[in-house]
Amino acid sequence: MIDALTVAIGVTALALAAWCGFAAYRDEPTKDWHFIGMAVVALLAVVQLVVALVQLGRGETARDGTAIFVAYLIGAAACVPATGFLSLSERTRWGSATVAAGAVVLAVLEVRLFDIWGGGHA
Repeated sequence: MIDALTVAIGVTALALAAWCGFAAYRDEPTKDWHFIGMAVVALLAVVQLVVALVQLGRGETARDGTAIFVAYLIGAAACVPATGFLSLSERTRWGSATVAAGAVVLAVLEVRLFDIWGGGHA
């Protein structure tokens, strides 16, 4: 895996969480700008999914198991889009809070993916 991409996803996910959390604090639903932010974070997660699958296809392996690694990859790629769709059905502050929570979950999943892959160790 590319460590810089993992860090970039974690940082952008936390920025999205803060942004949507602030919107929830201000009693605002998710707005178009929030969805653009979600799209950027989701795109980064999909790029990570593709890169990791290519690396696995080339014979590289995750230290703690390929199946669990792929499961976390899929969960990471689906996390923000899923909460984004949920926020569309909840057009209150709780929609923003849901996206904020999903973005925090994505940041945690990134830490776990880093650990499962090998934590930077060969």
